Amino acid sequence: MLYTRRDAMRLEKCWFCSSTIYPGHGIQFVRNDAKIFRFCRSKCHKNFKMKRNPRKVKWTKAYRRLHGKDMTQDSTFEFERKRNRPERYDRNLAENTLKAIKKIDKVRSDRAATHIEKRLKVRKGKERREAQKELEQSIHLVKAPQVLRQDQSLTLPKIKVVVSQPKSEQNQAMEE
Repeated sequence: MLYTRRDAMRLEKCWFCSSTIYPGHGIQFVRNDAKIFRFCRSKCHKNFKMKRNPRKVKWTKAYRRLHGKDMTQDSTFEFERKRNRPERYDRNLAENTLKAIKKIDKVRSDRAATHIEKRLKVRKGKERREAQKELEQSIHLVKAPQVLRQDQSLTLPKIKVVVSQPKSEQNQAMEE
């Protein structure tokens, strides 16, 4: 069977982790009620057989979306939807579509970057609060610099170390 240029590959989504499955890859499971489950790899298939919930497994897209790790609600995702209605070819429409795709990709990447910055900001604030709490609990261990200057017994003595490597006979022979 020959494929023409219009025939596109059918890319499926993994039922468990939502990653793309390319033709000839993955596992297909058909339940008794004729429901079809597609899995990208045996890891997903095994987790499905163990009856694990994808929303509770940390590496899945469902978990990441549910816990705010990935962007879920964004208007740029609307452009990705599959449309099965054929359209008559129009050169101007094709040009405008390609320009729009570039703009949409830029907008999506910018929004993803701001989403990541917001997540990192929350983590930095949490780390700062933990450090402040640790400091408050063990402030007695921290000494002021003036106290260290006044009482030299609190500081470690400074030792000068001279580092020299004696040349072995083999190294001297190789250099000559």
